[in-house]
Amino acid sequence: MKIHIVSETQHLFKGNGVHTAFLDHVELLKSNDDVETVVNNKGLGDIYHSHTYGPYYFLKGLAYRGKRVHTVHVIPDSIKGSIPMSKTMMPLVKWYFKKVYSYADVCLAISPMVEEAIRETGAETEIIRIQNPINLEKWQRTPQNRAKGRALLGLSPDAFVVLGVGQLQARKGVEDFIDVATAMPEAQFVWAGGRPLKAMTEGLARIAARMASAPDNLKFTGLLDLETMPLIYAAADVMLFPSYQENCPLAPIEGAASGLPVVFRDIVEYRHLYEYAYLKASSTEEFITKTRELMTDRNFYEDAVAHSKQLVVQFDKDKIREKLIGVYERLDNGVPSYLMSWLLEG
Repeated sequence: MKIHIVSETQHLFKGNGVHTAFLDHVELLKSNDDVETVVNNKGLGDIYHSHTYGPYYFLKGLAYRGKRVHTVHVIPDSIKGSIPMSKTMMPLVKWYFKKVYSYADVCLAISPMVEEAIRETGAETEIIRIQNPINLEKWQRTPQNRAKGRALLGLSPDAFVVLGVGQLQARKGVEDFIDVATAMPEAQFVWAGGRPLKAMTEGLARIAARMASAPDNLKFTGLLDLETMPLIYAAADVMLFPSYQENCPLAPIEGAASGLPVVFRDIVEYRHLYEYAYLKASSTEEFITKTRELMTDRNFYEDAVAHSKQLVVQFDKDKIREKLIGVYERLDNGVPSYLMSWLLEG
């Protein structure tokens, strides 16, 4: 069986979680020889699996009627705080995503909230919940990577480093991260991420002005290659993830897999998504309090590291791969979509 994996991020916007998930998907399938893979325009396969939803998705899918899979990374609410005029565009966005989801024979919902959002559009598709996997070996911190990461970032070996990861847009909470850094001159802050959407990024001028006036203890790295990110996580002591809307974000799980305490914003999506306990903050003041406690209380820090180790168990790559292969086999064998979930659960 040959799986044709497609993502328009390969040609357009690489600095985001969707592109990371696409690369992880290719790597995951290639980790065993039970299936073959075809990536983007390099041939045809038996099953079509797309991570993005632009013209390429519809065009490449024409040859795969009845065998289309789409991983839903983006829902209508994802545009809030991401692109300008999101409120005005929302009716069109909802209409378009209904078309996107309905085009697939199976939509993979990466979280409970994503599954709910797909249903709310009225899309006619089978929905199966499969989360993004994490390769623990890739993200393990080593003393060598820590030294390399700090050298790359120009950081002192003895600095207490607080990391933020994400696009430079309001939805990701970068402005809140700047506020935390301003309130904590005793720590070093680093934000890793850029603007893959360029001029289409919400709040471009406002956030640029905030960055220009940011305190000296805050560094912005811009877009980084995925291969560099293990060094960036290894260089840090704590990760803050102040994003206001997420589905199944990879960055905080990568941070947790690196052994970092991760402080999430307390949003409803995570309450439905995560099976285990996690550190959370509801406001900038709480992010400051939690960060200071992690900086000064060793017992609290070790407990937070234990939370991270437990949190990543849910995203075991081997179990997720097994579920994916099950979806592909049933589609390839022509199993009706209405039986798909029942068979997988059975």
